[in-house]
Amino acid sequence: MNPLPDGVLDHLSQVVDLPDLTGTPYELEHELGRGGMAVVYQVRDSRLGRSVALKVVEDDPEEAATLAHLEHPGIVPLYDSGVLADGRHYYVMRLVRGQRLDEWLAATPALPSRLRVFLRITEAVSFAHSQGIVHRDLKPGNIMIGAFGEVFVMDWGIARMPAAGTPRYRPPEAGDPYDPRIDVYALGRVLEDLMAGSHRAPLRAVAAKASAVNPNDRYASADVLAGDVGRYLDGQPVSAYRENAWERLHRFGQRNRVLLLLLSAYFVVRVGLFLLRP
Repeated sequence: MNPLPDGVLDHLSQVVDLPDLTGTPYELEHELGRGGMAVVYQVRDSRLGRSVALKVVEDDPEEAATLAHLEHPGIVPLYDSGVLADGRHYYVMRLVRGQRLDEWLAATPALPSRLRVFLRITEAVSFAHSQGIVHRDLKPGNIMIGAFGEVFVMDWGIARMPAAGTPRYRPPEAGDPYDPRIDVYALGRVLEDLMAGSHRAPLRAVAAKASAVNPNDRYASADVLAGDVGRYLDGQPVSAYRENAWERLHRFGQRNRVLLLLLSAYFVVRVGLFLLRP
């Protein structure tokens, strides 16, 4: 008896793994993606005639329990949850069409645009912290930019369960797993990604403070971190960096460029008129 080719075995495995949606109002369209603990499908809700995302998990849907407490524009809303015929749990969310943050960065070189997206990310994270929920696996792959500029923090599945997180974005301490400074550390790393090699010292100081090794050296909250990034965008000094006199003068010039151009033009005209007087 000849063994089946690997490609056939893989196909059969995926077919067997397909969710049995009998007894639900959902009709399978296609698979969107899979990870170690879950598979996400695009399905059609026959009641409302729209496509949604259905996530199938092997164990209890911890992420669904988390999302049920997070109603925020930057967090994908939970629509429904239940148990499949084979005993696996599922939950249904809004279908987000767009790009992961790491994909979006490749086509968005302007630093101000990147920083404005970062502020939207911190808004969602700050809201979750206000509800006593820490994400613990923030990274560009878990952040989506929608087709119309929406920003979503995704994958809250480990917020209620012990998990290691992703090495680059995971803080070194082994302390309270629900300390918001865990997410502040990850946000600092995400900010480094958004800076895309920029050597602007104040912004680098902000990222370095957010991702400090000692939790006590980090920003106290995502809100405070966002405040410094917002001040940088507005041309104001940031708390994480001490400017010298030349840097203060340069920042003043950048922030008041139009005014300085008008004053320069006025000065040139006045000098010209003075020189042309008989």
